Amino acid sequence: MSGEEAGDGAGDDETAESVVRRDRFSGGPARGFLSSLAADERIFGADLAVDRAHVVMLSEQGIVGSEVVGEILAALDDVEAAGHGALPDGEDVHEAIETAVVDRVGPDGGKMHTARSRNDEVAACIRHRLREDLLDAVEATIALRGALLDTAADHVDTVMPGYTHLQPAQPTTVAHLLSSYESAVARDSARLLDAYDRTNRSPLGAAAFAGTPFDIDREQTADLLGFDGVVSNSMDAAAGRDFLAESTAALATHAVTVSGLAEDLAIFAHRGHVDLADEYASTSSIMPQKVNPDSLELVRAVAGDAVGGLSGLLTTLKGLPRAYNRDLQRATPHVWDTVDAVTEAAAVAAGAVETADWPAETLEAAAGEGFSTATGVADALAMAGVPFRTAHEVLATAAERADGDAPGIDTLDAVTAEVLGESLFTYVPRGRVEAIIDPRESVASRDSVGGPAPEAVAAQLDSAAAGIDADAAALSDRRDALDEAAGTLDQEVAARV
Repeated sequence: MSGEEAGDGAGDDETAESVVRRDRFSGGPARGFLSSLAADERIFGADLAVDRAHVVMLSEQGIVGSEVVGEILAALDDVEAAGHGALPDGEDVHEAIETAVVDRVGPDGGKMHTARSRNDEVAACIRHRLREDLLDAVEATIALRGALLDTAADHVDTVMPGYTHLQPAQPTTVAHLLSSYESAVARDSARLLDAYDRTNRSPLGAAAFAGTPFDIDREQTADLLGFDGVVSNSMDAAAGRDFLAESTAALATHAVTVSGLAEDLAIFAHRGHVDLADEYASTSSIMPQKVNPDSLELVRAVAGDAVGGLSGLLTTLKGLPRAYNRDLQRATPHVWDTVDAVTEAAAVAAGAVETADWPAETLEAAAGEGFSTATGVADALAMAGVPFRTAHEVLATAAERADGDAPGIDTLDAVTAEVLGESLFTYVPRGRVEAIIDPRESVASRDSVGGPAPEAVAAQLDSAAAGIDADAAALSDRRDALDEAAGTLDQEVAARV
Protein backbone atom coordinates (compact mmCIF):
# COMPACT_ATOMS: atom_id res chain seq x y z
CA MET A 1 0.00 0.00 0.00
CA SER A 2 1.94 3.02 1.23
CA GLY A 3 5.48 4.09 0.65
CA GLU A 4 8.33 4.32 3.13
CA GLU A 5 8.04 7.15 5.60
CA ALA A 6 10.17 10.27 5.39
CA GLY A 7 10.50 10.53 9.18
CA ASP A 8 8.74 9.73 12.46
CA GLY A 9 7.29 13.18 13.02
CA ALA A 10 7.56 14.67 9.56
CA GLY A 11 4.80 16.85 8.29
CA ASP A 12 4.26 19.57 10.91
CA ASP A 13 5.67 22.28 8.67
CA GLU A 14 4.64 20.81 5.31
CA THR A 15 2.11 22.47 3.03
CA ALA A 16 -1.43 21.15 2.81
CA GLU A 17 -0.72 20.09 -0.78
CA SER A 18 1.34 17.20 0.58
CA VAL A 19 2.33 16.66 4.18
CA VAL A 20 5.05 14.20 3.23
CA ARG A 21 6.59 15.07 -0.13
CA ARG A 22 8.47 18.31 -0.67
CA ASP A 23 8.75 20.01 -4.08
CA ARG A 24 11.74 17.82 -4.90
CA PHE A 25 9.53 14.73 -4.72
CA SER A 26 6.18 16.13 -5.87
CA GLY A 27 6.14 15.74 -9.66
CA GLY A 28 7.17 13.64 -12.62
CA PRO A 29 5.63 10.73 -14.48
CA ALA A 30 6.32 8.29 -11.63
CA ARG A 31 3.85 9.99 -9.28
CA GLY A 32 0.84 8.21 -10.68
CA PHE A 33 2.73 4.92 -10.84
CA LEU A 34 3.63 5.27 -7.16
CA SER A 35 0.14 6.12 -6.01
CA SER A 36 -2.07 3.50 -4.36
CA LEU A 37 -4.77 5.94 -3.28
CA ALA A 38 -7.56 4.44 -5.40
CA ALA A 39 -6.77 0.88 -4.32
CA ASP A 40 -6.51 2.02 -0.70
CA GLU A 41 -10.24 2.65 -0.49
CA ARG A 42 -10.46 -0.83 1.00
CA ILE A 43 -8.46 0.22 4.06
CA PHE A 44 -9.95 3.72 4.42
CA GLY A 45 -11.97 2.72 7.49
CA ALA A 46 -9.06 0.78 8.95
CA ASP A 47 -6.77 3.79 8.55
CA LEU A 48 -9.19 6.05 10.40
CA ALA A 49 -9.41 3.55 13.25
CA VAL A 50 -5.62 3.25 13.41
CA ASP A 51 -5.26 7.06 13.37
CA ARG A 52 -7.78 7.45 16.19
CA ALA A 53 -6.17 4.81 18.37
CA HIS A 54 -2.72 6.31 17.83
CA VAL A 55 -3.91 9.84 18.63
CA VAL A 56 -5.73 8.65 21.77
CA MET A 57 -2.52 6.96 22.90
CA LEU A 58 -0.51 10.12 22.19
CA SER A 59 -2.97 12.01 24.37
CA GLU A 60 -2.89 9.42 27.14
CA GLN A 61 0.93 9.50 27.18
CA GLY A 62 1.01 13.31 27.24
CA ILE A 63 2.88 13.46 23.95
CA VAL A 64 0.27 15.66 22.25
CA GLY A 65 -1.88 18.18 24.16
CA SER A 66 -5.57 17.57 24.71
CA GLU A 67 -6.73 20.59 22.69
CA VAL A 68 -4.83 19.55 19.59
CA VAL A 69 -5.92 15.94 20.09
CA GLY A 70 -9.56 17.05 20.13
CA GLU A 71 -9.10 19.03 16.92
CA ILE A 72 -7.40 16.10 15.17
CA LEU A 73 -10.09 13.64 16.22
CA ALA A 74 -12.84 16.02 15.10
CA ALA A 75 -11.09 16.44 11.76
CA LEU A 76 -10.91 12.65 11.37
CA ASP A 77 -14.67 12.54 11.94
CA ASP A 78 -15.09 15.06 9.13
CA VAL A 79 -12.83 13.05 6.85
CA GLU A 80 -14.85 9.91 7.55
CA ALA A 81 -18.14 11.67 6.88
CA ALA A 82 -16.83 13.06 3.57
CA GLY A 83 -15.65 9.62 2.48
CA HIS A 84 -12.70 8.26 0.58
CA GLY A 85 -13.75 9.98 -2.63
CA ALA A 86 -13.35 13.42 -1.06
CA LEU A 87 -9.71 12.89 -0.07
CA PRO A 88 -7.11 15.16 -1.65
CA ASP A 89 -4.69 13.65 -4.12
CA GLY A 90 -1.87 11.76 -2.51
CA GLU A 91 0.49 8.87 -2.75
CA ASP A 92 -1.74 6.72 -0.61
CA VAL A 93 -4.69 6.90 1.77
CA HIS A 94 -2.43 7.53 4.77
CA GLU A 95 -0.88 10.65 3.28
CA ALA A 96 -4.24 11.82 1.92
CA ILE A 97 -5.98 11.54 5.29
CA GLU A 98 -3.17 13.32 7.05
CA THR A 99 -3.23 16.07 4.41
CA ALA A 100 -6.99 16.45 4.91
CA VAL A 101 -6.52 16.74 8.67
CA VAL A 102 -3.76 19.33 8.31
CA ASP A 103 -5.96 21.23 5.87
CA ARG A 104 -8.69 21.40 8.54
CA VAL A 105 -6.59 21.88 11.68
CA GLY A 106 -3.51 23.65 10.39
CA PRO A 107 0.11 22.63 11.02
CA ASP A 108 -0.77 21.10 14.41
CA GLY A 109 -2.73 18.47 12.51
CA GLY A 110 0.61 16.96 11.57
CA LYS A 111 1.12 15.98 15.19
CA MET A 112 -1.11 12.97 14.55
CA HIS A 113 1.91 11.41 12.90
CA THR A 114 4.19 11.84 15.88
CA ALA A 115 6.00 8.64 16.92
CA ARG A 116 4.99 6.59 13.92
CA SER A 117 5.87 5.92 10.30
CA ARG A 118 3.72 5.00 7.37
CA ASN A 119 5.53 1.68 7.59
CA ASP A 120 3.97 0.57 10.87
CA GLU A 121 0.78 2.46 9.99
CA VAL A 122 0.13 0.58 6.76
CA ALA A 123 1.03 -2.75 8.34
CA ALA A 124 -1.55 -2.07 11.04
CA CYS A 125 -4.20 -1.03 8.51
CA ILE A 126 -3.70 -4.16 6.42
CA ARG A 127 -3.94 -6.40 9.47
CA HIS A 128 -6.99 -4.49 10.74
CA ARG A 129 -8.88 -4.97 7.47
CA LEU A 130 -7.65 -8.46 6.61
CA ARG A 131 -8.79 -9.91 9.92
CA GLU A 132 -12.37 -8.88 9.09
CA ASP A 133 -12.09 -10.48 5.66
CA LEU A 134 -10.69 -13.66 7.21
CA LEU A 135 -13.65 -13.87 9.59
CA ASP A 136 -16.00 -13.48 6.64
CA ALA A 137 -14.14 -16.31 4.91
CA VAL A 138 -14.43 -18.47 8.03
CA GLU A 139 -18.15 -17.74 8.14
CA ALA A 140 -18.45 -18.87 4.52
CA THR A 141 -16.66 -22.15 5.31
CA ILE A 142 -19.00 -22.77 8.23
CA ALA A 143 -22.04 -22.11 6.04
CA LEU A 144 -20.70 -24.51 3.42
CA ARG A 145 -20.13 -27.16 6.06
CA GLY A 146 -23.69 -26.65 7.28
CA ALA A 147 -25.05 -27.13 3.77
CA LEU A 148 -22.99 -30.27 3.29
CA LEU A 149 -24.05 -31.64 6.66
CA ASP A 150 -27.75 -30.92 6.22
CA THR A 151 -27.80 -32.50 2.77
CA ALA A 152 -25.82 -35.49 3.98
CA ALA A 153 -28.26 -36.04 6.82
CA ASP A 154 -31.05 -36.38 4.24
CA HIS A 155 -29.10 -38.98 2.27
CA VAL A 156 -27.55 -41.36 4.78
CA ASP A 157 -29.30 -44.25 3.01
CA THR A 158 -28.96 -42.96 -0.56
CA VAL A 159 -26.62 -45.44 -2.22
CA MET A 160 -24.52 -44.14 -5.09
CA PRO A 161 -21.50 -45.20 -7.14
CA GLY A 162 -18.08 -44.30 -5.83
CA TYR A 163 -15.19 -43.69 -8.19
CA THR A 164 -11.43 -43.75 -8.34
CA HIS A 165 -9.71 -42.56 -11.53
CA LEU A 166 -13.25 -41.65 -12.66
CA GLN A 167 -13.95 -45.38 -12.95
CA PRO A 168 -16.63 -47.25 -10.97
CA ALA A 169 -14.89 -48.46 -7.81
CA GLN A 170 -17.14 -49.30 -4.84
CA PRO A 171 -20.67 -48.37 -3.79
CA THR A 172 -20.98 -45.59 -1.26
CA THR A 173 -23.66 -43.08 -0.21
CA VAL A 174 -24.37 -39.44 -0.89
CA ALA A 175 -23.92 -38.77 2.82
CA HIS A 176 -20.49 -40.40 2.81
CA LEU A 177 -19.39 -38.33 -0.17
CA LEU A 178 -20.65 -35.02 1.21
CA SER A 179 -19.32 -35.65 4.70
CA SER A 180 -15.89 -36.22 3.14
CA TYR A 181 -16.01 -32.67 1.83
CA GLU A 182 -17.27 -31.38 5.17
CA SER A 183 -14.18 -32.89 6.81
CA ALA A 184 -11.92 -31.14 4.33
CA VAL A 185 -13.69 -27.78 4.68
CA ALA A 186 -13.46 -28.12 8.48
CA ARG A 187 -9.69 -28.17 8.13
CA ASP A 188 -9.95 -25.09 5.91
CA SER A 189 -11.89 -23.36 8.70
CA ALA A 190 -9.15 -24.24 11.17
CA ARG A 191 -6.41 -22.92 8.88
CA LEU A 192 -8.26 -19.63 8.39
CA LEU A 193 -8.81 -19.23 12.13
CA ASP A 194 -5.11 -19.86 12.71
CA ALA A 195 -4.25 -17.29 10.04
CA TYR A 196 -6.59 -14.81 11.74
CA ASP A 197 -4.88 -15.29 15.08
CA ARG A 198 -1.45 -14.55 13.63
CA THR A 199 -2.78 -11.63 11.60
CA ASN A 200 -4.41 -10.08 14.65
CA ARG A 201 -1.22 -8.66 16.19
CA SER A 202 -0.37 -4.97 16.24
CA PRO A 203 2.75 -3.58 14.52
CA LEU A 204 2.02 -0.02 15.68
CA GLY A 205 4.93 1.55 17.52
CA ALA A 206 7.55 0.02 15.26
CA ALA A 207 7.76 3.34 13.36
CA ALA A 208 9.95 3.02 10.24
CA PHE A 209 11.47 -0.17 11.70
CA ALA A 210 13.76 1.00 14.51
CA GLY A 211 11.17 2.05 17.05
CA THR A 212 10.84 5.58 18.42
CA PRO A 213 12.30 7.66 21.26
CA PHE A 214 8.81 8.79 22.32
CA ASP A 215 7.32 7.21 25.42
CA ILE A 216 4.55 5.38 23.60
CA ASP A 217 2.27 2.59 24.83
CA ARG A 218 2.11 -0.07 22.15
CA GLU A 219 -0.16 -2.30 24.22
CA GLN A 220 -2.77 0.48 24.52
CA THR A 221 -3.09 0.97 20.77
CA ALA A 222 -3.25 -2.81 20.34
CA ASP A 223 -6.09 -3.03 22.87
CA LEU A 224 -7.99 -0.10 21.37
CA LEU A 225 -7.88 -1.76 17.94
CA GLY A 226 -8.82 -5.22 19.18
CA PHE A 227 -5.44 -6.78 18.43
CA ASP A 228 -4.49 -9.74 20.63
CA GLY A 229 -1.06 -8.30 21.31
CA VAL A 230 1.89 -6.69 19.56
CA VAL A 231 4.49 -7.90 17.09
CA SER A 232 7.39 -7.53 19.49
CA ASN A 233 10.39 -6.87 17.23
CA SER A 234 9.99 -3.48 15.57
CA MET A 235 11.81 -4.47 12.38
CA ASP A 236 9.67 -7.58 12.02
CA ALA A 237 6.55 -5.54 12.78
CA ALA A 238 7.21 -3.08 9.95
CA ALA A 239 8.54 -5.52 7.37
CA GLY A 240 6.85 -8.84 8.07
CA ARG A 241 4.18 -9.96 5.60
CA ASP A 242 4.16 -13.67 6.26
CA PHE A 243 0.67 -13.21 7.69
CA LEU A 244 -0.40 -12.30 4.16
CA ALA A 245 1.23 -15.43 2.77
CA GLU A 246 -0.35 -17.63 5.43
CA SER A 247 -3.79 -16.15 4.88
CA THR A 248 -3.58 -16.46 1.11
CA ALA A 249 -2.26 -20.02 1.36
CA ALA A 250 -5.20 -20.96 3.61
CA LEU A 251 -7.60 -19.36 1.15
CA ALA A 252 -5.98 -21.08 -1.82
CA THR A 253 -6.17 -24.43 -0.04
CA HIS A 254 -9.86 -23.84 0.64
CA ALA A 255 -10.38 -22.86 -2.99
CA VAL A 256 -8.85 -26.15 -4.09
CA THR A 257 -11.17 -28.04 -1.73
CA VAL A 258 -14.22 -26.23 -3.09
CA SER A 259 -12.99 -26.73 -6.66
CA GLY A 260 -12.98 -30.48 -6.07
CA LEU A 261 -16.56 -30.31 -4.81
CA ALA A 262 -17.58 -28.27 -7.86
CA GLU A 263 -15.86 -30.75 -10.15
CA ASP A 264 -17.68 -33.70 -8.58
CA LEU A 265 -21.04 -31.96 -8.82
CA ALA A 266 -20.43 -31.05 -12.46
CA ILE A 267 -19.42 -34.61 -13.35
CA PHE A 268 -22.35 -36.10 -11.44
CA ALA A 269 -24.71 -33.68 -13.18
CA HIS A 270 -23.30 -34.86 -16.52
CA ARG A 271 -24.04 -38.46 -15.55
CA GLY A 272 -27.53 -37.67 -14.31
CA HIS A 273 -26.53 -38.46 -10.74
CA VAL A 274 -27.48 -35.02 -9.42
CA ASP A 275 -29.86 -32.33 -10.62
CA LEU A 276 -28.67 -28.78 -10.02
CA ALA A 277 -31.19 -26.07 -9.26
CA ASP A 278 -31.78 -23.55 -12.05
CA GLU A 279 -30.29 -20.83 -9.85
CA TYR A 280 -26.91 -22.53 -10.15
CA ALA A 281 -27.07 -23.51 -13.81
CA SER A 282 -27.77 -21.89 -17.16
CA THR A 283 -28.81 -22.83 -20.66
CA SER A 284 -27.06 -22.42 -23.97
CA SER A 285 -27.60 -19.33 -26.10
CA ILE A 286 -28.31 -21.60 -29.08
CA MET A 287 -29.16 -25.03 -27.65
CA PRO A 288 -32.30 -24.65 -25.50
CA GLN A 289 -32.18 -28.20 -24.14
CA LYS A 290 -28.87 -27.59 -22.35
CA VAL A 291 -28.50 -27.25 -18.58
CA ASN A 292 -24.94 -26.16 -17.92
CA PRO A 293 -23.30 -26.11 -14.46
CA ASP A 294 -21.87 -22.66 -15.14
CA SER A 295 -21.69 -21.43 -11.57
CA LEU A 296 -19.76 -24.53 -10.52
CA GLU A 297 -17.36 -24.11 -13.41
CA LEU A 298 -16.62 -20.60 -12.19
CA VAL A 299 -16.19 -21.88 -8.63
CA ARG A 300 -13.69 -24.36 -10.05
CA ALA A 301 -11.84 -21.56 -11.86
CA VAL A 302 -11.48 -19.50 -8.68
CA ALA A 303 -8.98 -22.07 -7.43
CA GLY A 304 -6.69 -21.10 -10.30
CA ASP A 305 -7.04 -17.43 -9.40
CA ALA A 306 -6.28 -18.18 -5.74
CA VAL A 307 -3.23 -20.29 -6.51
CA GLY A 308 -2.07 -17.56 -8.90
CA GLY A 309 -2.57 -14.96 -6.19
CA LEU A 310 -0.51 -16.99 -3.75
CA SER A 311 2.23 -17.47 -6.34
CA GLY A 312 2.26 -13.76 -7.16
CA LEU A 313 2.39 -12.81 -3.50
CA LEU A 314 5.21 -15.20 -2.62
CA THR A 315 7.17 -14.09 -5.66
CA THR A 316 6.80 -10.46 -4.58
CA LEU A 317 7.95 -11.26 -1.05
CA LYS A 318 10.79 -13.54 -2.11
CA GLY A 319 14.22 -12.15 -1.37
CA LEU A 320 13.12 -8.74 -0.05
CA PRO A 321 15.74 -7.27 2.30
CA ARG A 322 14.72 -5.92 5.67
CA ALA A 323 13.05 -3.65 6.51
CA TYR A 324 10.61 -1.82 4.21
CA ASN A 325 10.58 -1.96 0.42
CA ARG A 326 8.05 -0.42 -1.93
CA ASP A 327 7.49 -3.84 -3.50
CA LEU A 328 5.11 -4.47 -0.61
CA GLN A 329 2.62 -2.08 -2.18
CA ARG A 330 2.06 -4.75 -4.84
CA ALA A 331 1.62 -7.56 -2.31
CA THR A 332 -1.75 -6.79 -0.79
CA PRO A 333 -3.86 -6.73 -4.00
CA HIS A 334 -3.15 -10.46 -4.35
CA VAL A 335 -4.66 -11.02 -0.91
CA TRP A 336 -7.72 -8.82 -1.40
CA ASP A 337 -8.55 -10.41 -4.75
CA THR A 338 -8.11 -13.90 -3.34
CA VAL A 339 -10.17 -13.45 -0.18
CA ASP A 340 -13.04 -11.85 -2.10
CA ALA A 341 -13.15 -14.49 -4.81
CA VAL A 342 -12.76 -17.50 -2.53
CA THR A 343 -15.36 -16.30 -0.01
CA GLU A 344 -17.88 -15.77 -2.81
CA ALA A 345 -17.08 -19.13 -4.40
CA ALA A 346 -17.66 -20.94 -1.11
CA ALA A 347 -21.06 -19.26 -0.76
CA VAL A 348 -22.05 -20.28 -4.29
CA ALA A 349 -20.93 -23.87 -3.66
CA ALA A 350 -23.01 -23.97 -0.48
CA GLY A 351 -26.07 -22.80 -2.36
CA ALA A 352 -25.55 -25.38 -5.10
CA VAL A 353 -25.25 -28.18 -2.54
CA GLU A 354 -28.31 -27.31 -0.50
CA THR A 355 -30.58 -26.83 -3.55
CA ALA A 356 -29.45 -29.87 -5.56
CA ASP A 357 -31.59 -32.98 -5.96
CA TRP A 358 -30.05 -36.45 -5.70
CA PRO A 359 -32.23 -39.01 -7.57
CA ALA A 360 -32.08 -42.05 -5.30
CA GLU A 361 -33.31 -44.66 -7.79
CA THR A 362 -30.93 -43.53 -10.52
CA LEU A 363 -28.01 -43.49 -8.11
CA GLU A 364 -28.74 -46.94 -6.70
CA ALA A 365 -29.11 -48.40 -10.19
CA ALA A 366 -25.69 -46.99 -11.11
CA ALA A 367 -24.04 -48.08 -7.86
CA GLY A 368 -23.33 -51.59 -9.10
CA GLU A 369 -21.92 -50.61 -12.47
CA GLY A 370 -18.49 -51.88 -13.40
CA PHE A 371 -18.73 -54.80 -10.94
CA SER A 372 -18.16 -52.29 -8.11
CA THR A 373 -18.91 -54.93 -5.46
CA ALA A 374 -15.97 -57.12 -6.50
CA THR A 375 -13.87 -56.03 -3.54
CA GLY A 376 -16.61 -57.21 -1.20
CA VAL A 377 -16.40 -60.75 -2.58
CA ALA A 378 -12.60 -60.68 -2.34
CA ASP A 379 -12.89 -59.49 1.27
CA ALA A 380 -15.28 -62.34 2.04
CA LEU A 381 -12.83 -64.90 0.64
CA ALA A 382 -10.03 -63.30 2.65
CA MET A 383 -12.15 -63.47 5.79
CA ALA A 384 -12.56 -67.19 5.07
CA GLY A 385 -8.79 -67.65 5.11
CA VAL A 386 -7.88 -67.18 1.45
CA PRO A 387 -4.85 -64.88 0.99
CA PHE A 388 -6.19 -61.55 -0.22
CA ARG A 389 -3.94 -61.52 -3.28
CA THR A 390 -5.29 -64.91 -4.29
CA ALA A 391 -8.84 -63.69 -3.73
CA HIS A 392 -7.98 -60.64 -5.81
CA GLU A 393 -6.87 -62.94 -8.64
CA VAL A 394 -10.17 -64.81 -8.51
CA LEU A 395 -12.24 -61.66 -8.83
CA ALA A 396 -9.97 -60.10 -11.48
CA THR A 397 -10.27 -63.23 -13.62
CA ALA A 398 -14.04 -63.28 -13.20
CA ALA A 399 -14.30 -59.60 -14.14
CA GLU A 400 -12.17 -60.14 -17.24
CA ARG A 401 -14.28 -63.09 -18.29
CA ALA A 402 -17.46 -61.02 -17.94
CA ASP A 403 -16.00 -58.52 -20.45
CA GLY A 404 -17.25 -55.34 -18.83
CA ASP A 405 -20.40 -56.72 -17.26
CA ALA A 406 -20.75 -57.86 -13.67
CA PRO A 407 -20.08 -61.62 -13.59
CA GLY A 408 -22.89 -63.80 -12.33
CA ILE A 409 -22.62 -66.00 -9.27
CA ASP A 410 -22.09 -69.08 -11.42
CA THR A 411 -19.13 -67.41 -13.13
CA LEU A 412 -17.66 -66.45 -9.75
CA ASP A 413 -18.07 -70.03 -8.57
CA ALA A 414 -16.45 -71.47 -11.70
CA VAL A 415 -13.44 -69.17 -11.54
CA THR A 416 -13.01 -69.87 -7.82
CA ALA A 417 -12.94 -73.58 -8.55
CA GLU A 418 -10.31 -73.05 -11.27
CA VAL A 419 -8.05 -70.94 -9.05
CA LEU A 420 -8.62 -72.54 -5.63
CA GLY A 421 -9.72 -76.03 -6.63
CA GLU A 422 -12.92 -75.70 -4.64
CA SER A 423 -16.32 -74.07 -5.03
CA LEU A 424 -16.77 -70.47 -3.96
CA PHE A 425 -19.50 -71.66 -1.64
CA THR A 426 -17.03 -73.79 0.26
CA TYR A 427 -15.65 -70.51 1.55
CA VAL A 428 -18.66 -68.19 1.46
CA PRO A 429 -22.31 -69.33 1.64
CA ARG A 430 -24.28 -68.63 -1.52
CA GLY A 431 -26.73 -66.38 0.33
CA ARG A 432 -23.84 -64.34 1.66
CA VAL A 433 -22.39 -63.93 -1.84
CA GLU A 434 -25.77 -62.76 -3.13
CA ALA A 435 -25.89 -60.14 -0.37
CA ILE A 436 -22.32 -59.01 -0.94
CA ILE A 437 -22.85 -58.25 -4.64
CA ASP A 438 -25.89 -56.10 -3.84
CA PRO A 439 -24.70 -52.44 -3.63
CA ARG A 440 -26.90 -51.59 -0.66
CA GLU A 441 -25.71 -54.61 1.30
CA SER A 442 -22.14 -53.83 0.30
CA VAL A 443 -22.45 -50.35 1.78
CA ALA A 444 -24.05 -51.68 4.96
CA SER A 445 -21.16 -54.08 5.49
CA ARG A 446 -18.55 -51.31 5.46
CA ASP A 447 -19.16 -50.13 8.99
CA SER A 448 -15.59 -49.40 10.07
CA VAL A 449 -14.94 -45.98 11.56
CA GLY A 450 -15.35 -43.40 8.79
CA GLY A 451 -16.99 -45.87 6.43
CA PRO A 452 -20.19 -45.44 4.38
CA ALA A 453 -22.48 -47.72 6.40
CA PRO A 454 -25.41 -45.68 7.78
CA GLU A 455 -24.37 -46.03 11.44
CA ALA A 456 -20.77 -45.11 10.61
CA VAL A 457 -21.85 -42.05 8.64
CA ALA A 458 -24.24 -41.03 11.44
CA ALA A 459 -21.29 -40.90 13.82
CA GLN A 460 -19.37 -38.77 11.33
CA LEU A 461 -22.28 -36.36 11.04
CA ASP A 462 -22.55 -36.03 14.82
CA SER A 463 -18.86 -35.23 15.05
CA ALA A 464 -19.14 -32.75 12.18
CA ALA A 465 -22.06 -30.98 13.85
CA ALA A 466 -20.05 -30.58 17.04
CA GLY A 467 -17.12 -29.19 15.02
CA ILE A 468 -19.35 -26.67 13.28
CA ASP A 469 -20.75 -25.50 16.61
CA ALA A 470 -17.24 -25.11 18.05
CA ASP A 471 -15.96 -23.12 15.08
CA ALA A 472 -19.09 -20.96 15.01
CA ALA A 473 -18.46 -20.15 18.69
CA ALA A 474 -14.82 -19.35 17.95
CA LEU A 475 -15.90 -17.04 15.14
CA SER A 476 -18.44 -15.33 17.39
CA ASP A 477 -15.85 -14.85 20.15
CA ARG A 478 -13.44 -13.15 17.79
CA ARG A 479 -16.11 -10.88 16.35
CA ASP A 480 -17.35 -9.97 19.82
CA ALA A 481 -13.81 -9.04 20.84
CA LEU A 482 -13.44 -6.75 17.82
CA ASP A 483 -16.82 -5.14 18.48
CA GLU A 484 -15.91 -4.55 22.12
CA ALA A 485 -12.61 -2.93 21.17
CA ALA A 486 -14.34 -0.72 18.59
CA GLY A 487 -16.82 0.40 21.24
CA THR A 488 -14.00 1.25 23.64
CA LEU A 489 -12.18 3.24 20.97
CA ASP A 490 -15.38 5.17 20.19
CA GLN A 491 -15.74 6.04 23.89
CA GLU A 492 -12.14 7.19 24.15
CA VAL A 493 -12.50 9.35 21.05
CA ALA A 494 -15.82 10.84 22.23
CA ALA A 495 -14.24 11.81 25.55
CA ARG A 496 -11.59 13.86 23.77
CA VAL A 497 -13.47 15.57 20.94
